[in-house]
Amino acid sequence: MSEYKGIKGFSIQSLSADPADPNIGQVWYNSTSSSWKVTSVTTVGAWASGNNLNTARSQLSGAGTQTAGLAFAGAPAPTSTTTATEEYDGTNWTSVNSMNTARRLLTGTGTQTAGLAIGGYVPPGAANLSATEEYDGNSWTTSPGSLNTARRTMGAAGTQTAGLTFGGTTTGDSAATEEYDGTSWANSNNLNTTRTDLSGAGTQTVGLAFGGAFSAPGAKTGATEEYDGTSWTSVNSMNTARGGLAGAGIQTSALAFGGYTGTVETSATEEYDGTSWVTSPGSLNTARQFLGGTGTQTAALAFGGNPGPTAATEEWTGPGALVTKTITVS
Repeated sequence: MSEYKGIKGFSIQSLSADPADPNIGQVWYNSTSSSWKVTSVTTVGAWASGNNLNTARSQLSGAGTQTAGLAFAGAPAPTSTTTATEEYDGTNWTSVNSMNTARRLLTGTGTQTAGLAIGGYVPPGAANLSATEEYDGNSWTTSPGSLNTARRTMGAAGTQTAGLTFGGTTTGDSAATEEYDGTSWANSNNLNTTRTDLSGAGTQTVGLAFGGAFSAPGAKTGATEEYDGTSWTSVNSMNTARGGLAGAGIQTSALAFGGYTGTVETSATEEYDGTSWVTSPGSLNTARQFLGGTGTQTAALAFGGNPGPTAATEEWTGPGALVTKTITVS
């Protein structure tokens, strides 16, 4: 009979902690937990509940990754706004320094240590904002560069020094696209489909816009467009038309989750491969709209949203991700 060393080229190790970067198929004994472990690869994606936000809210935004996330602004109640900012370390949310301008229905992009908050509005009166704020991992600074078109419920992509925002609501639905260079915003070519309540992924030169809604007559869309740094090209639509959704990833490997399809929230999750959207069997545990989202197609983060508002957080592990499993013998 073949031995493990002959098959894999190394012996089974006894370790006090799980290895940080194991190989696929690697087996080891964890002496601390007195259990046998093995590394495998996920075949389908799934959402798992994480620890709640400290401030329950909807209509917020986010940036960063699943293990270094950022949540900011939003609506803790129907007629209120907040400046609350929280950082996620892969386990817990920690409240940190607040934004300068309270707002809701904004959009954001960047990382936990270089975040970008864009637009939004402050009720009552639906006053759209053009204000932009930058986060450095400690504090927010209001940028001298304001949006050329004040608006809310836009999509976003990119980084703090190379940002992209598109669509949203002004006095009506917008197709406007703007690029940020770390100092100021410049107008670019419009989206092909004018819409609000959409989401985005990718970078300033390789961006993706998807989903959304039309204020009149209130229909939802699954329209998807790719951005090349100059112009938008319409590509294959999502399977579930929706607005108020969140997104993660890049243009060729994106994730869309949550939102509203009519008068109800959806838990549907879809994956985009650069050509087509596929509905995942892994749905959000809490169906919601106007939630925050960030991360990648294989490791995303969903937080906040309506109904509630909620403080619920979920972590996505996508297909092809490495997972450590405990070997049980019955």
